[in-house]
Amino acid sequence: MTLSDFKDKKITVMGVGLHGGGVGVIKFLVAQGAKVLATDLRTKADLKESLATLKDLPIEYVLGEHRLKDFEETDMVIKNPAARNDSKFLQAARDKKIPVESDIGIFLELCPAPIIGITGTKGKSTTASLLAEILRNKFRQVILAGNIRSSVLEKLPEINKDSVVVLELSSWQLADAKDHKKSPPVAVITNILQDHLNRYKNFDNYVEDKKLIFKFQEPKDYLFLNYDDEALRRVIPEVKSKIYFYSSKGDEFLTSERVSTKQEPRLGAYVKGSKIYFGAIQEKICSLNDTKLVGQHNLNNILAAVSVAKLYDVPNTKIKIALQKFEGLEGRLQKIAEVNGVKYINDTTATNPEAAIAAISALSELAKKPNQYQPKKQIILISGGADKNLDFAELGKIIKEKCKAVVLLPGDATVKIKKSIDPETPSRRAPDMTSAILLAARFSKPGETVLLSPGCASFGLFRHEFERGEAFNKAVGLLKISKS
Repeated sequence: MTLSDFKDKKITVMGVGLHGGGVGVIKFLVAQGAKVLATDLRTKADLKESLATLKDLPIEYVLGEHRLKDFEETDMVIKNPAARNDSKFLQAARDKKIPVESDIGIFLELCPAPIIGITGTKGKSTTASLLAEILRNKFRQVILAGNIRSSVLEKLPEINKDSVVVLELSSWQLADAKDHKKSPPVAVITNILQDHLNRYKNFDNYVEDKKLIFKFQEPKDYLFLNYDDEALRRVIPEVKSKIYFYSSKGDEFLTSERVSTKQEPRLGAYVKGSKIYFGAIQEKICSLNDTKLVGQHNLNNILAAVSVAKLYDVPNTKIKIALQKFEGLEGRLQKIAEVNGVKYINDTTATNPEAAIAAISALSELAKKPNQYQPKKQIILISGGADKNLDFAELGKIIKEKCKAVVLLPGDATVKIKKSIDPETPSRRAPDMTSAILLAARFSKPGETVLLSPGCASFGLFRHEFERGEAFNKAVGLLKISKS
């Protein structure tokens, strides 16, 4: 595949989208001289922001519907990762032998630089962003791309053979690129948890898509795995590449009998005591106090990033500097404000129960102070939303143990969460985010925390999880004004 393959071709883009990915694909194709037809089930009003960025470009639009002829009378179809593979429109294209592509598939073919690919149910965005920051302390040109609210194709013009590319990959993106039979030569899997079961037939199918990040690797390539994740240990026998394990349980990890692999597994980064080490020689990297990120889940993300950085020979001093500066990402345990002594934390990207559990646990640990009495429950949780066919029983248990109260947003998952909550834990329903903040404020006292960590998808009430987070931030801002 070359850039000239798109010139003068009639190409249907399925999904303009709200996150910027579809927009990036369209801009790339127009720049290559393609004749683009963009189609989306959303209306012009729904897509107003995306369409504004495409103003004056020569694009034909079909909005509010898909038409079969646009998939049958074209040279190529490029699908948005959110579009289901079993769509009758995509099948119509395949029946006519019309290639169905994705931006990731095209990127894997055209990218001139080696790729570090990162996937996982949770933590891939933080790991990818942190790793990119660490690598920038050594390499002149580090490109962060992938599942980050823009298309990877927009990054192509910036990349040359000397670039270092860090590519965040969702399970959907990996599946869309499967026919290219390419895996990044360096790959990371942060974890595999229950998620997207509204999209997959079962958990095993979801795992199969995640495994695509290493399926086409060669023996000379590298795969970094979280040894503490049982689901990841189960995939090890299928791996052909060189494996590095990382672990937050250093003492246990160093003395445990390794899972059998085709090659001798290597030791990545791990925690021992209050420090991070790397490799069998126990090379000290830094102290745990050298990072601003909180929570066990973020510690695992740090270990993944450090492990890959050491493969690239980044000096420990430069790793430490990056860790000290990195404050995390938008919508991930992000402190928005403190009002009347109450902290307001935005963790809107917690779109499954395990992510919400991780956030609650992280804040509970942070609240502990040695030799000082602390109330057991200091978190007022804002939860609820759209269901992805997930189980909320464990979330209910941790809510009972660690949350003072729960405010529930509308959505079909909210019924399941409500059933999982102990009746003795106060809970209220709110019709919107502003009402949720007001209810949470009434439950709270100085020294406590209001945490938005829904454990659910956002669709229905919001266009996406980032709009949900923006609504939280805005509502907290209004609370600040009313209290001042």
